[in-house]
Amino acid sequence: MDNRQSDMTNQVSEFPTERTFRYQHSLPPLPVPSLEGSLANYLDAVRPFATEEEYQVTAAVVKRFGEGIGKDLHQKLLQRARTRRNWLEEWWLNAAYLEMRYPSQLNVNFGGPAPYLEHCWPPTEGVQLQRTSISMWHTLQYWDLLRTERLDPHKAGNVVLDMDQFRMLFCTCKVPGVTKDTIINYFKTESEGPCPSHVVVMCKGRFFSFDAVCDGHILTPPELLRQLTHVKQCCEGEPAGDGIAALTSEERTRWAKAREYLIGIDPANKTILETIQSSLFVVSLDDAKPYATAENYTPVSLEVLTGDPTIRWGDKSYNSISFANGTFGSNCDHAPFEGMVLVTHCYYVDQQLKATDGKWKGSETVRPMPLPEELVFTVDDRVRSDVAHAKQQYFETTQDLQVVCYAFTSFGKAAIKQRKLHPDTFIQLALQLAYYRQHGRLGSCYETAMTRRFYHGRTETMRPCTLEAQNWCHTMLLPAASAEAKRKALLLAFNKHNKLMAEAQNGKGFDRHLLGLYLIAKEEGLPMSDLFTDPLYSKSGGGGNFTLSTSLAGYTTVHGVGAPMVHHGYGFFYCISDDRIVASCSAWKSSPETDAETLFQNLVTSLHEMLHLATTAQL
Repeated sequence: MDNRQSDMTNQVSEFPTERTFRYQHSLPPLPVPSLEGSLANYLDAVRPFATEEEYQVTAAVVKRFGEGIGKDLHQKLLQRARTRRNWLEEWWLNAAYLEMRYPSQLNVNFGGPAPYLEHCWPPTEGVQLQRTSISMWHTLQYWDLLRTERLDPHKAGNVVLDMDQFRMLFCTCKVPGVTKDTIINYFKTESEGPCPSHVVVMCKGRFFSFDAVCDGHILTPPELLRQLTHVKQCCEGEPAGDGIAALTSEERTRWAKAREYLIGIDPANKTILETIQSSLFVVSLDDAKPYATAENYTPVSLEVLTGDPTIRWGDKSYNSISFANGTFGSNCDHAPFEGMVLVTHCYYVDQQLKATDGKWKGSETVRPMPLPEELVFTVDDRVRSDVAHAKQQYFETTQDLQVVCYAFTSFGKAAIKQRKLHPDTFIQLALQLAYYRQHGRLGSCYETAMTRRFYHGRTETMRPCTLEAQNWCHTMLLPAASAEAKRKALLLAFNKHNKLMAEAQNGKGFDRHLLGLYLIAKEEGLPMSDLFTDPLYSKSGGGGNFTLSTSLAGYTTVHGVGAPMVHHGYGFFYCISDDRIVASCSAWKSSPETDAETLFQNLVTSLHEMLHLATTAQL
């Protein structure tokens, strides 16, 4: 989710000077880093996790790789890059998302509480549908901005960033396959042709659909309210539906087979599935009442990730979740886009609500239009049994997930920048210190680096757990260390982090490069190099084994939450405002090693210590 490159606060201007997708064809191709550079950086990254002896063994493995098979694989990779503007794109989608067989909903999907409760929408009974209609209307305006290309292209300084992922926010869905999933995207800009304009509303395990456009105009909040009220009335006092959506929380192959069976029972089921898949987005009317406050978002964050699986379509690129007490959240499949797409959209809605105090000030007239149509699946005992199995699996897993999400309000971006330090690096080093304090060692750490300055660029891994960070953490916890020694160590850690992040964003990271070499060997049926089986490879985080999976959700009011990458690890997402830092931390309860609440408290201690150090030093 890293948004270090652009603050994204001025994404919509009344008269955009440039069309949203105008630069897509002129973006540079994704570069292939040099083999020597990648291997040197890799060796540097494993160092904090190795004894001298272990390091020498790995260094020899890397040397053999660089002089032998690595050279050939690198040449093959360069050849691939000559014929593709992004040599990684297809591989990444397959390896990171579509070929994965574990359930997406908790392991891949991300979500977040909607921030509107910070200013105009605190938890309130009896306003669920009214607020949902207003929130939906703003979301539909955003869809229209994309359709008509009136959203300003993002830039980092004067560098243009790729906007392709924004095509995936609406009318997009992942479809399960027995061995590999696919992504279907129905979105089109106005100049490309017609685009689906219906919305699917889920309530009590049932599905409803209606068109969000009438006579060429988007439905107003009073009109949307009328449609939502109809759905709610249909479900009140009635038995819950079959809860087919729970199947999307299943292991992928099981879901694919259940889906095939569903279509086999009745061809009409296929039509319903296609209606859900092609819908603009899914609105989930949830009976839960997560009473969050502007200081403690934990109840909403937990509900967004682990809530009722019968009213989320887990494969949909965007589920907007409306809770019974007037609070909101979202749950998104990660395969089609990075978190910054959702952050940008949610921040737009947030700003619009703030400007209007969360009220609709337009016409109350409701035009005559068809009522929402209920989509009823044909089911039998086997389908009911599949749904029951999916729900049981889901609830067992969700019981195990611990999530805490708090606002740290002592200071924020303003105080950190005043001390001439990078706010993101500040949080990352505070997290390393918190982990070190809690676990007595450093944690292998993944931070998302954005590569959108390249054609269809998505992310690179930036590894914050450096030798410099290790040395600084060690110095901080030495009773005898002077403030001067701590300051020196801190500056070295800061400089190293900033350097690595800049390299990663400029296409010079090594993790995706190594993945490319690994996949070429696999595709060509070549023997697996001992580089990838070396114990330090996974110990340092390689192959998706990072103990800390972290991402900056940007410098807005929008928060994110996701599950850890490994069983003994943490998920850590954070956003940095001028006067506060909101961090969500997740862990698996069944791991005896981890505790998210303790990690957050250690983070608070680290933040205070660091600001104190930077203040007395006047860095």
